[in-house]
Amino acid sequence: MGFFVGLLFGLFAGLAIVVLFVRSENSRSNLRTKLATTVAAFARMTVEDSRKILPAEFYPSWVVFSQRQKLTWLNQHLTKIWPYVDEAASDLIKASVEPVLEQYRPVILSSLKFSKFTLGAVAPQFTGVSILEDGADSVIMELEMQWDANSNIVLAIKTYLGVSLPVQVKDIGFTGVFRLIFKPLVNEFPCFGAVCYSLRKKKKLDFTLKVIGGDISTIPGLADAIESTIRDAIEDSIMWPVRKIIPILPGDYSDLELKPVGMLEVKLIQARDLTNKDIIGKSDPYAVLFVRPLPDRTKKSKIIVSSHSPPCFLIDATTQHLVVRIYDDEGVQASEFIGCAQVLLSELEPGKVKDVWLNLVKDLEIQRDSKYRGQFYKPLSSDFSMTSLERVLKNGANGTDDIENEKAVTHKKREIIIRGVLSVTVISAEDLPIVDLMGKADPYVVLTMKKSELKNKTRVVNDSLNPVWNQTFDFVVEDGLHDMLILEVWDHDTFGKDYMGRCILTLTRVILEGEYKDCMPLEGAKSGKLNINLKWMPQPIFRDS
Repeated sequence: MGFFVGLLFGLFAGLAIVVLFVRSENSRSNLRTKLATTVAAFARMTVEDSRKILPAEFYPSWVVFSQRQKLTWLNQHLTKIWPYVDEAASDLIKASVEPVLEQYRPVILSSLKFSKFTLGAVAPQFTGVSILEDGADSVIMELEMQWDANSNIVLAIKTYLGVSLPVQVKDIGFTGVFRLIFKPLVNEFPCFGAVCYSLRKKKKLDFTLKVIGGDISTIPGLADAIESTIRDAIEDSIMWPVRKIIPILPGDYSDLELKPVGMLEVKLIQARDLTNKDIIGKSDPYAVLFVRPLPDRTKKSKIIVSSHSPPCFLIDATTQHLVVRIYDDEGVQASEFIGCAQVLLSELEPGKVKDVWLNLVKDLEIQRDSKYRGQFYKPLSSDFSMTSLERVLKNGANGTDDIENEKAVTHKKREIIIRGVLSVTVISAEDLPIVDLMGKADPYVVLTMKKSELKNKTRVVNDSLNPVWNQTFDFVVEDGLHDMLILEVWDHDTFGKDYMGRCILTLTRVILEGEYKDCMPLEGAKSGKLNINLKWMPQPIFRDS
């Protein structure tokens, strides 16, 4: 009897194991089929599909979606013909770069020229190419290049003391993007009239300076001066938007030359929460602004608060950007870097002011650090059709064209003083912060013109966090371009007052627009907004200088 029971039990157990094994294999087979289907679907995905599934904020900073195509075939051909390219290009580059080196020659040198210039035996490698859409009259191509050169470049330098030194430029490492513009397109072979080339982006440029048979450090500051001269020469001679034009077919190609298209005006208002670089005391910050990092085109502020930067001309607002670098002044020592920020000029609207707070970062190219370095505030105004000087002179004081004035400007510089009456209407406030223990407030607003120190204040509204004033104040402004309006909200108390927040405004926007209404958030407060209306009645003054 026990034998039959054991036999039946073994039979059922075996069948159960077989069933479980079959089900397991079927399940694994289904999983493998689904996995293969998923892998095949991912294999068919495009870059656009990936961007739709995962937004840009979910990707780490090192993930880049490149649309550049590989150029293995071009690198192979370039390697073969490079000896001939080296011989032809060396003389051309030498002849075009030497005048620029002379232009940026350091003051400690009396002469700076090439004694030897060859590109070397190592050909550059093109790592990608892309075609940009820019209308029907041109074709724009961008080539990404990487070059670890063994060039033989020797600079013959002379100092005012009569010392001659041969300085070798070696160990050149370069990575960048060149832009080629084929324009205009014509119906005659080779189907374009001229080629413009420029260095669109300089990702890396490293090199070493060495005195042949000596040590360059024996002359203090010489290495830094020569390196700065070389970098400035490259920036000024070939860096975008500068472009070199090579005519292919006979014709007039003056429209391809470098021309200003507008003017950018910048005013630094204030900074907050800057990193303190000094162990004892506070930092002495100042700002350096540039669109192109050249010595004569870089603007430096004396102080970062309420500093006006002279206008700079724009060449290509679609690709250029304004860079602001903040430093801590250390007196006789080298200034210490605090942070930097940039504004894309393509985000600005011609003729309008844009007020922005910019977060400072350590590096504009690699923004991986999350450390908070402070902010600074500035309004930006741009005009891509005519400058503010041209606009005022064209309209004249009475609104008519004055040809004689335009002729006079070419011989004598005119400084424009924007004088007028600023009418400020303080309408109301919303959601003011609670500063009293009782949970109420008696707010009023103090209006101050920073430059003239003229002041006015509204009446006190009792027991309200959403007060309504509807009061208008007029200020006579002597220099509107360099003045600011400060509106401070205070809580009136019997034995004093409590600060609730403030708004700081430049007059550039109201000067350009004439009148506008805005709702301004209170700075230095957890909540609160101030509703105001500004109106400008101009009285322009022209002063020869």
